[in-house]
Amino acid sequence: MIRIVKYILLISFFILSFQKLSIANNISSEVDKISKNLRCLICQGQSVYDSQSDFALSMKILISKKIKEGKSEKQIYEYLKNQYGEWIVYDPEFNRKNLILWIFPLILFIFGGLLIYRKVFIN
Repeated sequence: MIRIVKYILLISFFILSFQKLSIANNISSEVDKISKNLRCLICQGQSVYDSQSDFALSMKILISKKIKEGKSEKQIYEYLKNQYGEWIVYDPEFNRKNLILWIFPLILFIFGGLLIYRKVFIN
């Protein structure tokens, strides 16, 4: 009887350990996903995911903490944009403030195409 109780406790211990490991892996993958889209303010050429600066490490801890609090990915991005500005996100939102940044490459491409067309076919 005591052996059966020991085996049941041992099996339940392993099941609980794997559950916690699964939850930790899920949080870690979510932190990685979010941190790949954030710019490190210290390195400025790397994402928070790639950087090993103190800022990047503290950002990863902050993201992990926010996930454990139950915040969604969008809420975490909003919080970070409020704290550090829109520049921290690699993929900025499309809005009126940055409309020219989204349209300028298209205008430049069309203008260049028209210039090439004019040089090749009209002259």
